[in-house]
Amino acid sequence: MRHVITALVENKVGVLARIVGLFTSRGFNIDSLTVGETENPELSRLTVVVKGDDATIEQVRKQLGKVIDVIKVIDLTDTPYVERDLLLVKVNVPPGKRGEILEVVDIFRGKIIDVGQKDVIIELSGTEDKLEAMIKLLHTYGIKEMARTGQIAMARGSK
Repeated sequence: MRHVITALVENKVGVLARIVGLFTSRGFNIDSLTVGETENPELSRLTVVVKGDDATIEQVRKQLGKVIDVIKVIDLTDTPYVERDLLLVKVNVPPGKRGEILEVVDIFRGKIIDVGQKDVIIELSGTEDKLEAMIKLLHTYGIKEMARTGQIAMARGSK
């Protein structure tokens, strides 16, 4: 089962390495990992997406809570939450196809953030499924380069 785990951690050197080590030492492949500063510059929010059975993930979550500099750990899997992933993709623009590509970008509510003579760079944020669907369509034109942030997530409602 896919689990989305967030952790509020102190913004200190080595915290990320300890957390990643905890997952890898248990044999988990991390599907996605993002870290960024929160509204408080002394804290960062870490979002990890992993696959595993509920019992094993619960044990990892508890051990993660014991790591020095980890303030709070939440498994969002059974909680209503919002998640987003950011994609930047550079796509070939074959002669006469610019309009088609613009339509695809518009349908997905993406943005063209750079235009060249032979390519464009597109920005898109959304769920993993939305990004995958757009990538599939853009392969038709030829993807030159691609970068993704990985998923970030936050529980719905008040703190």
